[in-house]
Amino acid sequence: MKYSSIPAAQTVVAHCKSKGVQNIVISPGSRNAPLILGFTEDPYFNCFSIVDERCAAFFALGIAQQLREPVAVVCTSGSALLNYYPAVSEAFYSDIPLLVISADRPSYKIDVGDGQTIRQDDVFHRHIGYSANLKQDVNHAKDRIERYAPELLKDTQQDIQLYNDDELNKALEKAITTGLPVHINVRFEEPLYDTLQQASVVPSTHKIQEPEIKGIEHISECAEIWNASSKKMVLVGVNDPNKVEQKFLDKLANDPSVIVFTETTSNLHHANFFSSIDSIIAPIEKSNEKEKLFTALRPDVLLTFGGLIVSKKIKAFLREYKPRQHWHIDAVKSYNTFFSLSHHFKMDVNTFFGNFSEEIKGVQSEYFSFWNSKQNAYELKRKQYIQQIDFSDMLAFQVISENIPENYQLQLANSSTVRYAQLFDLKPSLKVFCNRGTSGIDGSTSTAIGASIYSENPTLFITGDLSFLYDSNGLWNNYVRPDFRIIVINNDGGGIFRILPGKEDTSKFERFFETTHNLQVRKYCETFNFEYLFSDSEKSLKFAISAFYEPSERPRILEVSTPRLLNDKILLGYFDFIS
Repeated sequence: MKYSSIPAAQTVVAHCKSKGVQNIVISPGSRNAPLILGFTEDPYFNCFSIVDERCAAFFALGIAQQLREPVAVVCTSGSALLNYYPAVSEAFYSDIPLLVISADRPSYKIDVGDGQTIRQDDVFHRHIGYSANLKQDVNHAKDRIERYAPELLKDTQQDIQLYNDDELNKALEKAITTGLPVHINVRFEEPLYDTLQQASVVPSTHKIQEPEIKGIEHISECAEIWNASSKKMVLVGVNDPNKVEQKFLDKLANDPSVIVFTETTSNLHHANFFSSIDSIIAPIEKSNEKEKLFTALRPDVLLTFGGLIVSKKIKAFLREYKPRQHWHIDAVKSYNTFFSLSHHFKMDVNTFFGNFSEEIKGVQSEYFSFWNSKQNAYELKRKQYIQQIDFSDMLAFQVISENIPENYQLQLANSSTVRYAQLFDLKPSLKVFCNRGTSGIDGSTSTAIGASIYSENPTLFITGDLSFLYDSNGLWNNYVRPDFRIIVINNDGGGIFRILPGKEDTSKFERFFETTHNLQVRKYCETFNFEYLFSDSEKSLKFAISAFYEPSERPRILEVSTPRLLNDKILLGYFDFIS
């Protein structure tokens, strides 16, 4: 087996191997050659080649999202690293352990006019769990160091090795124990391609320390408050499938003083859960008894866990009608989303409920029954509304959602896509994911493809036309499975802007907000070797879907064309109708 002749490259590879970092996504370059040689020559690593660094980072994020373990992205020096930033920020707010490894130029070649050099150290400092800036080896290319930066020789190679080992141990432990992204910046001087048959470095690696549990001492105190309250709300954001033990969910669901609000991305299911939050809140906003109903809905205690919340309406409600107590469960961090946070239980959700459920009891209350009757009425009206509307985004989502096969992994793009998905019930066997950390449209295709790599079941990715076009380079790789499916809802622009305040039927609105276009999804299928299907009506959509999920030798894209000028009217009309 070959090893890079540069000690720092050997050290990085060895530390990754010792900590179980097995998946490496590499973008081509020269400065990162020592790392490429080290990772690709060792059969322990699964190496992927993705040319576009932005796509590569989201592809890696998709793998890490599924495996819940660090996945590395490796790039050359210069602006290549900056293309990782969108995925780094998404990983930071979604607690996904993305491991960024960047090759860098020697410090004495920064800001002197050399190409592909930027200030790479601490470049992600506001959105990173840890930044490890490794020191340059002084026993490699020593003649250049003596010529350009002799001050670097004040450190011995042994000192540098100890420093780099310590930094790598800290970075990898942070990624593994917190789920946060980390950045490792490695300076290399030429020559970059020399190799050895035997490793010349024996890195010093540390055992991972288990994260500290905090807040458990408050559980009994909070259980007393819980048992004395007749109105408790549980609100769950982004949550991995099968993460919470069902017995804990059942206990919450069967308490008449508790309502559980979930979202499509919560991956939680129970007949007593409220899965379409906006269908509850929107009618209250339009009601003549708004104050009375919101006061009735206002919880004494709000218990939250999981990641970020999609619904703007529930956030606006809970910020205006604050709960007396807000408790959040998360092993790493807690956001004061509703400006009323009183306790952060810094532990795993099952650890919390394992202690909490033993001390709580059901409380007689009409809280659940009252709002459950409201939910049932709204659901009945939704069915009536769907039966009378024209073909549109909303009707397309109804057809799509009820026809997704069992056990699929469902990846959702942001903007309109995830919001429409919130309005419909999905099969409990589906595993749903969306990049809700920063909620951007960038990288959703790349994430979905990365997430499909190790999935036991096929993956469906639903996206809008702008999200699809924005990340079209995500299709440019050799790792798209034949059973990978994409549905593109093409409303010829950013349809969500037509339902936001400020909509105008002017050429400037269409150009600068909605950004209408005439690009053809079919052409992308030809370029990237996807099979192509098309629909522009309810009948043609049902016909296309009947063949869409059948086994194939190539991945498939189904384009669903919807009326740009009608979609917003139908969606806004829905909330009027159920109100």
